[in-house]
Amino acid sequence: MNELHRSGISEFIGNIKNLQRSFLGSFLRGGKPTSDKSRAALMFNNFFLHVQGVKTHINTLRPTYTFGLGIISFFLLIIVVISGVMLMVYYNPSIERAYNTIKDINYVVFAGRLLRNVHKWAGEGMIIFVMLHMTRVFFTGSYGKGREFNWIIGIILLILTFGLNLSGYMLPWDQLAYWALVIVANIIQSPKEITDSLGITQYFDIGGFSKELFLGGYTAGQESLTRVYFLHVMFFPIFLFIFLGVHFWRIRKDGGLTRPENLEPVGKDTGYASRPEKTGGIFPTFKTYGLMELARGKTPAVDKDIENTVPSWPNLLLAEFAVFMLTLAVVVVYSFFIDAPLREPANSLIPENPAKAPWYFLGLQELLSYSAFMGGVGLPGVALLGLALIPYLDREEGNVGIWFSNKQGIIEAIKALIVGALVNVGILVFVVNFGWFRNWWPNIPQLLITMVNPGNIWVGFMIGWSLWVMRKGKASTRMGAIAMFTMFLVSFLIFTYMGTYLRGPNWDFFWSKSQWPIH
Repeated sequence: MNELHRSGISEFIGNIKNLQRSFLGSFLRGGKPTSDKSRAALMFNNFFLHVQGVKTHINTLRPTYTFGLGIISFFLLIIVVISGVMLMVYYNPSIERAYNTIKDINYVVFAGRLLRNVHKWAGEGMIIFVMLHMTRVFFTGSYGKGREFNWIIGIILLILTFGLNLSGYMLPWDQLAYWALVIVANIIQSPKEITDSLGITQYFDIGGFSKELFLGGYTAGQESLTRVYFLHVMFFPIFLFIFLGVHFWRIRKDGGLTRPENLEPVGKDTGYASRPEKTGGIFPTFKTYGLMELARGKTPAVDKDIENTVPSWPNLLLAEFAVFMLTLAVVVVYSFFIDAPLREPANSLIPENPAKAPWYFLGLQELLSYSAFMGGVGLPGVALLGLALIPYLDREEGNVGIWFSNKQGIIEAIKALIVGALVNVGILVFVVNFGWFRNWWPNIPQLLITMVNPGNIWVGFMIGWSLWVMRKGKASTRMGAIAMFTMFLVSFLIFTYMGTYLRGPNWDFFWSKSQWPIH
């Protein structure tokens, strides 16, 4: 009996000593990977890891190809979600308590200010990196050859990212939040500009109906804050993760990230991608192949070999872990020094002047100053439609995975950058100095201003320039697309800068904030 008792105690003590190994073994299932087969099994059998392939092409691991923009966007989303869930513990979505709970988070909750800053800046960082990621995908031609639908998914994710940030911007219920909510409500109401011009508002007021649906009434109040809170914590996150899952799934089904067709490894590839030694585990020093299945299909993975690939474990996972730690460190350090803004409590009787949307919507607000409908609905709709149609209008399949396709692409991008900047700034200078139709002819029909305004002229110029690029010399649809997309980025930056730094009270032009009138 004593021997049995001692053996049981000894076994229990041994189990405690082997606890770490047992836990890791249960997580890794097959134990520590020591061969290609065990590395592949680890990636394939793990719920969190199987979204990635068991092998990764060396081009994917090259820092200068993707710059990690997509994975940084995802890591920022994870930071936003975790910090947001923690903030939900303290936030109260009522117009009486919302502002005070934000102040409590800032001044009472332990590390609450840092937590709120991390949530704020990680969210806005998502906007920047999602747009940069989309820019990388476009300029490397990674939207074609079976990946057209995933490009559409990317556009949806961009819209949801903007919506997630904008809805969160309104939750503190301070002056910034309240008047941003009013601006968004007016954008939603902008179709009324058309129905008023046509004299059919009393019969078909889609703008007024949309605004009332969004606000939960005719003015911003408790119902508005409840709706915004629902959008921020339920609607946008749910659909964001659904479409993100589809996005990752399509990348897997399309054979991973794009890469040049005739890519060959170079010496520096060994610096960030190590090939396993085939001398351990079940593998001999040579590799054999067996036919497992014959399959037909049209995805980019068909008829492609797996040469120039390395096991995702540990190469890809180490790279992703390093990017995550760097992303988290930058967000935390930035949040430690830069606070998220918080103004006075919301007051509908004291309007902000100028009342501005968050910076990522100020380009849109600049367009709104020309025409409410075209700036709020028409031109953004045209831009999104144009982006969505790019992979279906540009059907060239060559030079996929190469930045700007070739030297001509670089030249066209530089020309579009210079010409686009000059024309865009020229239009703004003209408007600032001479005004537009309403300044010249006060009684001009609003419908004419809706149809002919600086924003429409700029979009027309972009389309015309793109068509001209496609017609000249040895140009192609790809070159025309590069020219238009470059001008789109230029206009986004210039309009955003204009609305952020050069617009003051009454949306007048000022070179600096020091020139604003004192009142």
